[in-house]
Amino acid sequence: MKQIVILSGKGGTGKTSLAAAFAHLASREFPVVLVDADVDAANLELVLSARITERHSFIGGKVAIIDPDKCAACGICETICRFDAVVKPEEPDRCYYSVSPISCEGCAACYYQCPEGAIQMQDREAGEWFVSETPYGPLVHARLHPAQENSGKLVTVVRQKARQLALDEGRELIIIDGPPGIGCPVISAVGGVDIALMVAEPTVAGTHDLERIIQTVEHFRVRGAVIVNKYDLSIKGTQAIEEFCKNHNVPVLGKVPFDPVVTEAMVKGVPVTAFGDSRVVEVISAVWGAVRGML
Repeated sequence: MKQIVILSGKGGTGKTSLAAAFAHLASREFPVVLVDADVDAANLELVLSARITERHSFIGGKVAIIDPDKCAACGICETICRFDAVVKPEEPDRCYYSVSPISCEGCAACYYQCPEGAIQMQDREAGEWFVSETPYGPLVHARLHPAQENSGKLVTVVRQKARQLALDEGRELIIIDGPPGIGCPVISAVGGVDIALMVAEPTVAGTHDLERIIQTVEHFRVRGAVIVNKYDLSIKGTQAIEEFCKNHNVPVLGKVPFDPVVTEAMVKGVPVTAFGDSRVVEVISAVWGAVRGML
């Protein structure tokens, strides 16, 4: 089993469009499992016309709950809480404390210090993860609830489920649409993969963020390669990216031109390679051939 992750130093570079195209092209050769590891803003299912077949809760931690019938309003919990999550009673007829679930970090300090045993630690649902059916293979994806943390842990859950699916069904390739940036979700997405494909645009911000993601991939000793998207918007910027990659011994597998047909395909909910013949489809197919060679 091989695993490919598609990354970008910033959002909006086109990695989801490429992930969908690679899913379409790879599924012609062997069975694949698809993963959307951008749990904060998952959208691969939109391009693949996915249909949810499984839905599961993701427990991101604990939150303190105060039982009003047991609370003696002693104020110890408010005193020891370092996150100002304990709310003091302000109404005359309310004689118990409560906890703000948004502010609570789940440290359980109040739970251990409450003399009345009025506080319990309950599971906090931080998001959901799904298994969906697509024309190109099963897709494992997730959605983190607003204001919730632990997105790196949710990425790990999604990847573990995808790997188990691949093992159970004898699927040979996992294609991961990774999150943007270089934070915890990216670290969870890149660990243990065979190839990291890094998508960059020829802009000042795109070049700077590509440098950061290359350093991240090198740190985890994962083989990396670069794809320049919309390269013809700035030939000078593309040349700068190629020079940087050459100095870091990172191959540039291809340069994808700007083409409105990519947007048209996304609106229709299909990968661009399944939308029709065009110059951009030829280039992406050639890039996939290079990726296939690396595998």
